[in-house]
Amino acid sequence: MAISGPFNAHIEAERLHGSRGGFPLFADVSFSLKPGAALRVTGPNGSGKSTLLRMLAGLIRPDAGKVTITGHAPDAAPGETIHYLGHLNAMKPQLTVAENLDFWLRFSGGAAAEGGWEDALRRVGLSRVRDLAFADLSAGQKRRVAIARLLATPRAIWLVDEPTAGLDAASTVLFETLIAEQLAQGGIVIGATHVPLGRDEGWQTLAIDPATVREPVAREALAP
Repeated sequence: MAISGPFNAHIEAERLHGSRGGFPLFADVSFSLKPGAALRVTGPNGSGKSTLLRMLAGLIRPDAGKVTITGHAPDAAPGETIHYLGHLNAMKPQLTVAENLDFWLRFSGGAAAEGGWEDALRRVGLSRVRDLAFADLSAGQKRRVAIARLLATPRAIWLVDEPTAGLDAASTVLFETLIAEQLAQGGIVIGATHVPLGRDEGWQTLAIDPATVREPVAREALAP
């Protein structure tokens, strides 16, 4: 199964400010990505990398600034253009792998036919575990099932947070191949990670430096 494309989305962040629990994490974060672009977000633990990804996904609001996505249907919600893979795999442990992926396929607006995710599971080498409870998988297998969710319903933009955590060397190479396919189809990949995601060529880097934001700032003070 090839990753469906071509895609034609653009994403732009303009002077984003983010905080957690009233304490600022980053300020004035800006970037613009065209189809086929990849961005690696770096920074020490607690600097706000995960907060930034959740902000781009539309899961939380920025304290200031805005995110603009173009090149898709004007009335499309972020979830119709973006796949978000966070630290957690977002699977129900008591359900089987097949039940989890079938739920996500339906939730994401994919084909409702049972087993419509089977090609995606095959791509990550886990067809044989389809009837096992998610809780019974190893950490690496759980992550690969979560990656299969990205493939089951194509989206132009992937936001991935430490996506290779728990993966062995072979599975990491597989995921890097999937990223390359996504980019080749005009997709965009934004990854928060401490390690490279494939070859460095073509990747931009956004380094979040928490040392530039030290004191708590009221939300009202950050209003545009």
